[in-house]
Amino acid sequence: MKAPRAVRVCAILLLLLAWTACGDYFRPVAFPVVPTQPNPAFTHVAVILTDNGTNNPGASTTIDVSGDSNVSQATVGLMPVHATLVAAATRVYVADRLDDTISEFSPGAPTPVTTISLPSGSAPVFVNTTESSTVYVANSGTNTVSAISVTNNAITNTTAVGTNPVSLAETFDALKLYVANQGTNAIPGSVSSLNPIDLSLNPPVVASATAPWVSPVWAIARNDSQRVYILDKGSGYVSAIDASNDTVVGTAKVGVGADYMIYDLVRNRVYVTNPANGTLTSLDASTDALIASTVSIPNAVSVAALGDGTRVYVSSAAISGNTVSSQVTVLRSADLSVKTTVPLASVPISKACTEQTWSDLSIAAAGDYSRVYVGNCDAGNIAIIQTSNDTLLLKMAAPLSSQPPASPGGTPPPQNPVFVVAGP
Repeated sequence: MKAPRAVRVCAILLLLLAWTACGDYFRPVAFPVVPTQPNPAFTHVAVILTDNGTNNPGASTTIDVSGDSNVSQATVGLMPVHATLVAAATRVYVADRLDDTISEFSPGAPTPVTTISLPSGSAPVFVNTTESSTVYVANSGTNTVSAISVTNNAITNTTAVGTNPVSLAETFDALKLYVANQGTNAIPGSVSSLNPIDLSLNPPVVASATAPWVSPVWAIARNDSQRVYILDKGSGYVSAIDASNDTVVGTAKVGVGADYMIYDLVRNRVYVTNPANGTLTSLDASTDALIASTVSIPNAVSVAALGDGTRVYVSSAAISGNTVSSQVTVLRSADLSVKTTVPLASVPISKACTEQTWSDLSIAAAGDYSRVYVGNCDAGNIAIIQTSNDTLLLKMAAPLSSQPPASPGGTPPPQNPVFVVAGP
């Protein structure tokens, strides 16, 4: 009995094996792998102000650096001229010169825009802060500086300074606030030193005998808060101020007409553009001797430095016949040798902006070093340069203006880009 039973069991097993062999083989199922999608929240931004004429509100355009896209457009006041990013670039404050207001908003959303009214005739032209709680405003029309609380967007204090304040620099330790007062044709300029806590005035900063205050136009602070630098367009000098006692401890000649200046904290340099002389001057900020290196860049207008310390970008514009052509010269920071030039645009003189100043070709570098932005006032667009190969990536059109189109049924001309600021 056992043998037949064993035979039957073996037969059943053979049948099972045959059945499984003839059936479907098991194959692994391939599921598509979906890559991680980019975060819709952007981390690096550039903000561009555009002028819409004397009778129409201007605009602020926010660009997402990683996406090269316009993520929001806010309406600001009449003739916006300067802006600063506050609270880790989560808020923007804009000086609207013509209607005596400051516009405040989030760079990620076009609304709401909070309007902070200043006294009539204030003509705000510059906003600056190194704090998260207070923003300071230079009011060129009333010769004052105002403090605005970031908490409630209210003016908390105003103090009188010198004639025609046009630039501010707060030290990074928030212990001093310096004001470059440009003066007028009849009144020489000056430099004011304030206590940011209550805007009380310290004694005026006395200029060096070799570099008197004529028309100071720009102020910047060194990142260690020990030195502040003042650019005087009229005298053609940069003066270094010891922030501990408000004395001038060094000067360097950059040429009469120089009107724009930045500080490169990686290289510890001060860069100055001079459109009158067609130069870029680099000053060694590690010493009060301010040792200078100067390179020729015809019609140099504005300058930006990459945060990795590798390159410097200088915008310039030149007139040839009836055409205005703009470009960016890329310099190696190590020796200021020219790496390349990036042509931007050529437009008829009739379409060019009226003044040849740093605001005509305002330039800034993105916080991640990947892009450089140029607000081309003449061409009505924002040029985006890709720094990996220093080529023009695209030209982003500025918002449409309120001006009538050139022909019936056409598109209105774009607004004029006048200032670019990039976030960290």
